Amino acid sequence: MAKKAKSARLTLLGRSEARIPASPAEATLETFPNPARRNYRIRFETLDFTSLCPVTGQADFAKIEIDYIPDKLCVESKSLKFYLASFRNERGFNEAITNRILDDFIRACAPREANIAASFSARGGIALTVRASFPGPSVGRDSVEPAKRDGSAERRPTGRR
Repeated sequence: MAKKAKSARLTLLGRSEARIPASPAEATLETFPNPARRNYRIRFETLDFTSLCPVTGQADFAKIEIDYIPDKLCVESKSLKFYLASFRNERGFNEAITNRILDDFIRACAPREANIAASFSARGGIALTVRASFPGPSVGRDSVEPAKRDGSAERRPTGRR
């Protein structure tokens, strides 16, 4: 009975009729309670990420790596797969796409730490890798406030859409 209660909030896992959302705004990163109290790392990796150039509309292909230390919640992998796939028709600069993924990830599970690396395939002979981290150094308007005495941090991802 307890197992069923823990997974009751998961709407994609075990449901073959689920469809990929049309956009990231329609996607949901589902979570479940962290089963451990210690710090440990979870790593997601996909070679199958596609978004669109905001100017030309041409496809941008990338390898996405997400490495995080969960706090109270973990991200369910099928929902992450659907979320990432929802970018296939989304126009955006590689830097904006990468930071949006991190912002949405932070909003979904409030991790202790998260790092995203998006390695975009070469176009015009130049490959591009964007790395974004949480918490990161306090720089500019989209910063994370320094940790408080109790070790917590004020999270302020931009989440602009």
